[in-house]
Amino acid sequence: MIIRQYKDDDLESVVTLFTDTVRHINIRDYSSEQVAAWAPQPPDLARWRERLARLTLWVAELDGQVVGFCGLDADGHLDFLYTDYRFQRRCIGQRLYQHVETEARSRNIQRLFTEASITARPFFERNGFGVIREQDVELRGVLFRNYAMQKIVGGSGKQIVTMQTNT
Repeated sequence: MIIRQYKDDDLESVVTLFTDTVRHINIRDYSSEQVAAWAPQPPDLARWRERLARLTLWVAELDGQVVGFCGLDADGHLDFLYTDYRFQRRCIGQRLYQHVETEARSRNIQRLFTEASITARPFFERNGFGVIREQDVELRGVLFRNYAMQKIVGGSGKQIVTMQTNT
């Protein structure tokens, strides 16, 4: 497996991976209505192109196939850490995350933060993220529970996390 910078011609592979993974994996923790709002069919490729253009994005590639991807904003926001549903539990997400954390450190980013789904929360906790708060967010008129999480990667490495609920 290689991790490389995203290219514009990866767009359809990334969007398909995202959509299929949400529909196969996240359905365990979210309702059909939530999944349909999160990963609509057909996907809006123009909206995706615009959103991905704001990020530094990496893809994991195995035998020429995109099997994962992850993005990082300049401010330390980690976005879109997804592994193809057919390649779960093979350390692809872990390797992508480690790549992004290393990149963040090289850019002197002090804090990584994300909005983790119910499904992804344990992964982030295993990687040293703490929950700042539970939150209910709206997407396409549907409410979702997720978790604002962070990890201090620069400075002393000490992290203060306060849990707030938003119910």
